[in-house]
Amino acid sequence: MQVRVLGCSGAIAKDCRTTSFLVDSDLLVDAGTGVGDLTLDEMSAIDDVVLTHSHLDHVAALPLMIDAIASFRTRPLRVHALRATIEALRTHVFNNVIWPDFSSIPSRESPFVSFHEVTIGQQLQLGTRAPKVIEVLPAVHTVPACGYAVRCAQGKSHWVFSGDTERNAPFWARVNQLEVALLVIETAFSNREQALAQRSLHLSPTTLADELAQIAPGRNYPIYITHTKPAETEEIMSQIDGIADSSPPAPSGGGRAWDIRWLQAAEVLQV
Repeated sequence: MQVRVLGCSGAIAKDCRTTSFLVDSDLLVDAGTGVGDLTLDEMSAIDDVVLTHSHLDHVAALPLMIDAIASFRTRPLRVHALRATIEALRTHVFNNVIWPDFSSIPSRESPFVSFHEVTIGQQLQLGTRAPKVIEVLPAVHTVPACGYAVRCAQGKSHWVFSGDTERNAPFWARVNQLEVALLVIETAFSNREQALAQRSLHLSPTTLADELAQIAPGRNYPIYITHTKPAETEEIMSQIDGIADSSPPAPSGGGRAWDIRWLQAAEVLQV
């Protein structure tokens, strides 16, 4: 399974795209501004979109993408999200004011997009070209939100994406039960902005360290940092490098070395 990083920034700037990942060729995880770097053919090949939450940096490109590819497709683009996320999209985006209601265009019987509600803990089986199993994971954010664990239908190793979240013990309880190939986790703010991170329910390096300490003993996999604010990325990663060098001791004694990396747009992750 291949995960192509279209966008992984916490805001826009030159060469910064907001959150979006293309899994194989047919599944889009979040629809931030990174989607705009896909060709029409690449966008048209996407059958399913799974969204973590309703914030603009994760959905901004969705209405524009649907408009771009509608005439190329013979069936609706399927969008999977929590009920609150779907309601927000219907009310505030696809409302015939901000953007057309593509769930009823050209007709309710044959729309350009269909919405499908998911719940925490649910497992979805998606993908006609490359079948995948997607599990909906809990997240803690200012709006109802989730993360995802994705694996090949015939495989066991997961790509795990935290989505936007703050401290989240239930997330780790479930992740520790999975076979994880790699983890993508947000750290939006530096420790200097820790109070803002807490108010907006994002992680900072200090809280990230607390979260990573919940990974079960004996488990070790690459950890990619996403959603850094462009103005703070260098500071955030410097502080994260510090926690990686002074990670908490393992129960058996000795330090626990984290393999922590900064995620960058255009990277391709192999699972």
